[in-house]
Amino acid sequence: MLWIKSLHIITMVTWMAGIFYLPRLFVYHVQALSQVDTVGDARFKIMERKLFWGIMTPGAILTIVFGCWLWFGYGITGKWLMWKLVFVLFLIAFHVWCLVQMRAFADGCNVRSERYFRVANELPVFALFAIVILVVVKPF
Repeated sequence: MLWIKSLHIITMVTWMAGIFYLPRLFVYHVQALSQVDTVGDARFKIMERKLFWGIMTPGAILTIVFGCWLWFGYGITGKWLMWKLVFVLFLIAFHVWCLVQMRAFADGCNVRSERYFRVANELPVFALFAIVILVVVKPF
């Protein structure tokens, strides 16, 4: 099970890297659009798509698969785990939100501001802190 736990952590780091970076790309994409930079716009669409489908989504799927494997293998129960799952569900929802935003940029109909994406970029940090503390400390 230690191999599965290692793979769970590795894929979680991969997923979180994408979760942190994609909204930052959205910030830069908005800046490119405000400068009517068509080359930048095209470049950001490619970068966003490759990050989402090539790194974030496989990382998310594998994190969930290995997490379920651990859950069934260890039979872990407790309030800490239930709260961890709440934060994981938030990250999954954030992942879907990123897809919606990426499609808006791809379709040329983004209406969100640079500030909006800067604030959104910080939200997953709270989930990561909560998850790590819950898993390591197991406060309840």
